[in-house]
Amino acid sequence: MAKALSFTWLGHATFLIQSPAGKRVLFDPWVTGNPSSPASAKNIGSVDLILVTHGHSDHAGDVVPIARASGAQVVAPYELSVFFQKKGLQNVTGMNPGGTLNALGLSVTMVQAFHSSSVEEDGKITYAGVATGYVVRFEDRTTIYFAGDTALFGDMRLIGELYRPQIAFLPIGDHFTMGPEQAAKACELLGAQQVVPMHYGTFPVLTGTPAKLRELVGQRVQVLELQPGETAS
Repeated sequence: MAKALSFTWLGHATFLIQSPAGKRVLFDPWVTGNPSSPASAKNIGSVDLILVTHGHSDHAGDVVPIARASGAQVVAPYELSVFFQKKGLQNVTGMNPGGTLNALGLSVTMVQAFHSSSVEEDGKITYAGVATGYVVRFEDRTTIYFAGDTALFGDMRLIGELYRPQIAFLPIGDHFTMGPEQAAKACELLGAQQVVPMHYGTFPVLTGTPAKLRELVGQRVQVLELQPGETAS
């Protein structure tokens, strides 16, 4: 019997989502050295699919060890996928915005984001392709939009029109991404019924808060504020 979609916030922008059919999908894994990750995040357990939005260490820092341990399929922007393959990962799929693939019975569409992307090793910064987001449609047709790191952009309206996500995972921290004001406008453009704020509070510079977002969206959108380690469905 299929269960409801559930998702657990592991701090910052890392989420573990369990699909109605039991597939475990990990977004932007960064738990090692993440000051907002709970102790439980250090032992994530089985993972079927890892979706990576861009190369910055606070989003991709634990892709390689978790993928090695779990054997999970990794999906990433093309240049970043090549980097992961050079690290020895074999089950890697590179994409670019606009593309859709079927992975484990889920529909995964890569969409644009407005942000930078790089990896840093030994003090050297290497270009890692474009930054992206994902639209994922699960087995029960529930659709989510995971924005990754991004500024507000007008084509969020097209994402809303084309895919009609019920739940939007949006950064609200400001400075490196949208703040609450831009995220509130994003909710309007997307038409999502629920929003899960992320990428806030990890560092002092990330000053946006769920309370401010809730104030701005009012009763139009349900703000699902989680604590690190907490699960919602």
